[in-house]
Amino acid sequence: MTGHAYIVSLPPVGFFVALSISTGDGLRKESSPFINNTDNDKAISYDGKNMALFEEEMDSNPMVSSLLNKLANYTNLTQGAQEHEEADEEEAGPKKKAVKSPQMGTFMGVYLPCLQNILGVILFLRLTWIVGTAGIVESLAIVVMCCSCTMLTAISMSAIATNGVVPAGGSYYMISRSLGPEFGGAVGLCFYLGTTFAGSMYILGTIEILLTYIVPQAAIFVAEKKEDEPAALLNNMRVYGTCCLTLMSLVVFVGVKYVNKLALVFLACVVLSILAIYAGVIKTAFDPPDFPVCLLGNRTLQNLNFDKCLKTEEVGNQTVGTALWALFCGGSRALNASCNEYFVLNNVTMIQGIPGLTSGVISDNMWSDYGPLGMLVEKPRQPAVLAADTSQDVYLPYVVNDIASFFTLLVGIYFPSVTGIMAGSNRSGDLRDAQKSIPIGTILAIATTTFIYLTSVVLFGACIDTVLLRDKFGDSVKRNLVIGTLSWPSPWVIVIGSFFSCCGAGLQSLTGAPRLLQAIARDGIVPFLAVFGHGKANGEPTWALLLSGGICEIGILIASLDAVAPILSMFFLMCYLFVNLACAVQTLLRTPNWRPRFKYYHWALSFLGMSLCLSLMFISSWYYAIVAMVIAGLIYKYIEYRGAEKEWGDGIRGLSLNAARYALIRLEEAPPHTKNWRPQMLVLLNVDTDLAVKHPRLLSLTTQLKAGKGLTIVGNVLEGTYLTKDSEAKTAEQNIKSSMAAERTKGFCHVVVSSNLRDGFSHLIQSAGLGGMKHNTVLMAWPGTWKQSNDPASWKNFIETVRETTATHHALLVAKNVDSFPGNLERLGEGTIDVWWVVHDGGMLMLLPFLLRQHKVWRKCKMRIFTVAQMDDNSIQMKKDLQMFLYHLRLDAEVEVVEMHDSDISAFTYEKTLVMEQRSQMLKQMQLSRNEREREVKRTTPRPPGLHREQTILIKRIGLCRWSLIWRPCYVSSSDAAAGVHMTWTKEKLFTERHRGREANANVAVRDLFNMKPNQSNVRRMHTAVKLNEVVVNKSQGAHLVLLNMPGPPRNRGGDENYMEFLEVLLEGLNRVLLVRGGGREVITIYS
Repeated sequence: MTGHAYIVSLPPVGFFVALSISTGDGLRKESSPFINNTDNDKAISYDGKNMALFEEEMDSNPMVSSLLNKLANYTNLTQGAQEHEEADEEEAGPKKKAVKSPQMGTFMGVYLPCLQNILGVILFLRLTWIVGTAGIVESLAIVVMCCSCTMLTAISMSAIATNGVVPAGGSYYMISRSLGPEFGGAVGLCFYLGTTFAGSMYILGTIEILLTYIVPQAAIFVAEKKEDEPAALLNNMRVYGTCCLTLMSLVVFVGVKYVNKLALVFLACVVLSILAIYAGVIKTAFDPPDFPVCLLGNRTLQNLNFDKCLKTEEVGNQTVGTALWALFCGGSRALNASCNEYFVLNNVTMIQGIPGLTSGVISDNMWSDYGPLGMLVEKPRQPAVLAADTSQDVYLPYVVNDIASFFTLLVGIYFPSVTGIMAGSNRSGDLRDAQKSIPIGTILAIATTTFIYLTSVVLFGACIDTVLLRDKFGDSVKRNLVIGTLSWPSPWVIVIGSFFSCCGAGLQSLTGAPRLLQAIARDGIVPFLAVFGHGKANGEPTWALLLSGGICEIGILIASLDAVAPILSMFFLMCYLFVNLACAVQTLLRTPNWRPRFKYYHWALSFLGMSLCLSLMFISSWYYAIVAMVIAGLIYKYIEYRGAEKEWGDGIRGLSLNAARYALIRLEEAPPHTKNWRPQMLVLLNVDTDLAVKHPRLLSLTTQLKAGKGLTIVGNVLEGTYLTKDSEAKTAEQNIKSSMAAERTKGFCHVVVSSNLRDGFSHLIQSAGLGGMKHNTVLMAWPGTWKQSNDPASWKNFIETVRETTATHHALLVAKNVDSFPGNLERLGEGTIDVWWVVHDGGMLMLLPFLLRQHKVWRKCKMRIFTVAQMDDNSIQMKKDLQMFLYHLRLDAEVEVVEMHDSDISAFTYEKTLVMEQRSQMLKQMQLSRNEREREVKRTTPRPPGLHREQTILIKRIGLCRWSLIWRPCYVSSSDAAAGVHMTWTKEKLFTERHRGREANANVAVRDLFNMKPNQSNVRRMHTAVKLNEVVVNKSQGAHLVLLNMPGPPRNRGGDENYMEFLEVLLEGLNRVLLVRGGGREVITIYS
């Protein structure tokens, strides 16, 4: 078993053991949740007498002792890609290696990884600008909103993570197993896109630090004019970002272990940078650093191209213009040069960019200062003289807003700085006690980072001047990183620290995103992603890495950190929203399996977190929010359309069950109103000896009648006992479900095993459905072979079913020649659906054609209604009344009244009735039950060796002689019969005795049959059937479908067979017929 380790995973939420097989790719494959799926246990033989009573169950149910042994040896191994060295060792030969149990605790396993993922690029590159633009008050509001969102999400995540063992997979695993495959796939892909765009953001941050603060000379595109600088910067970001992405992808492709080994270095960079900031803040209280900012009037200047904040200077006893003078005077340093008006009117002043903690600058930074693109960064309360002409300001070295700023934009840009709270749950496989470490470590990390952000906002506002805070790229302090100017001992601590921090975060995003996509692909819930489930021999997700790199490149081509940040904010917010939803749903449903060890949660907190996530989505960018929700919705509908075959016991299923229970209880409170009545079908289906569906067109007719609405239950009965027929019942159920899928019949399948078919159908009619969702209509096929069958049970069962539907007040539909009915893909041309309305049955005959014509198969058919007028009826008035009735019913149909005059009973009718009764009488005389025949055969004397069983019979006065498997009437002498003579017959004896018997008794038998007189009641019924059949055939023989009132069976069961004959005569000469019998209530109304 090279490369496989069998691990028994027992979640603490129940007592079912699932066998998890860890393969070389490091991903677990879920097996059946039942105990009898542990194949290893089957090899264990049981020897002993103490538990002999249970020895037959040992194969399927393990002993408690072995179960406890597996629990004691349980290890949750790290899931992830194998390294190349490990794969090579396994290929070299099977070696037993000691399995090391995970030893990481809360601090190393959860707290520090979360800290590293949360603190990052936004803190170093954008937080000072956010504080300067939004002010301390609104910045605190942004931080509190975003951190509250992640804290509430962490509480919900802790509840889910402690509700059983969480394998590696983090938030995707938790959401998919809590909310089901549809939500899991949608949110999983959104989380994947968010992680991928996070990689873009970190790479852009890396390049921004590199080109702006470390080696600005490395820029490929250099702007000759100031107005071209933004475009040049974006192009440089695209070129260097693409190169950086390629390099990082190669590192990830070569081996994830290199990323993991550098993780500690990246973490150290983050921690040292934070400490340097706090040290710098403390130092400003008594020794502020020297970072002067040059102001012209109240406008901030870029001091990239001048060293002295002066207009003129003394050089050799001569006053000349400075480099600043040249910038505003057309490049000339001459004092008589033509200069910019604002430059002439205002003085140059120099202020300290970092006045210090005790300077009182906090009052200037308390409130917001938003503005449009290109707005000049000005110092409040600084004296200045405005110039008349401001058209040239864009070309002058002022510090300006590179983007339009407003509160909602800053929320979207800031939110990525609080993401990363899932880092602990993603490492659950490495933790010694994941259920304890994940909640404590994650919540402590969020609390720590929230404290850092809140204090940073206040301290930045208290130490740094407002104009420097609003200078995004540090142009006013010679392109120094603004947060770096505050740090101690040197700005380079922050520059280098933030550079490596962004590099590490980008590498981790490119490592995590492909594995997340691989996990989604291997779950099989999104079919078109299947190719991304494959990878290298050691499990590295090669194809997923390529796709992730391609998506990451899209973010890099956007090239603006401020534009990419809101995009990934949307995807992370959607992910957090569904984590909160999962916790709230599970808590409110109180499912038995919901028993988190983390107790400090509440459904109200989860709903608050969910509402906050949704609000932040629309606050930060309403159009990005809509796009993200549309993407998630499309993925959800795609998974639902393709049919998610996974069943993870999700909360949405529990929610559906709860809603269904509530609806069923409400439905049962009162019967449905006539306006809401629709046929809720119970389809009685038969299967052949191979358990295949006999009449699949019965399902087609159901689909055409229902159009996917209402309840459909497809029932079938197998004869026998369930203990012997359970496998056949399951096979029949699968075959029926396959036929339902093929015929697009949406509903439920129910196969019953009963001692006889009659009782089985009776049970289905009585008990199918639940509460208010019970059937009100039974659909079945006409038993077309009832005459040819030697077994009368076929037509007796049919008649008993008719009686039972009448007794239970169910409507009944019987389809004759159902195999000739159209399929769902057929389109009937111009034709008619003819309704023969003989007796009122509640309006079923009117409603059914209307429902059929809603389906595209019958859409072109017209509806015709025929009614029968007797001699005393006014047929003209009947037609008018019927037309008015149909008008009120809003039904379009042609109306025709057919007059049936009283006429004498024809000789044909008389003769047909007589033949029917003679046949019935002969069958009664000739028929013996199968049990009697077998019993009588057994009572015969042992046959001689030369004779076959078919030649051995018991002779009675009137009985059946069997020859060549055919039973025939035969007669013997009364003396032999009285003596109970047992005779063994040869072929010659059979013919001799038959001839003798005929001579003696033929005259009596023939005389009895030919002297019969038909029952007058039967003659009248036959007359009705013959006359009505003539009229129907004359009018409707060419119709696509004929609907006809179904006469009820006789109250006296002795006439059941005659009833079948009457129906056969009534339907003779018609192709597609639907016999309709109402359920005893009105089903259609003229009222609105």
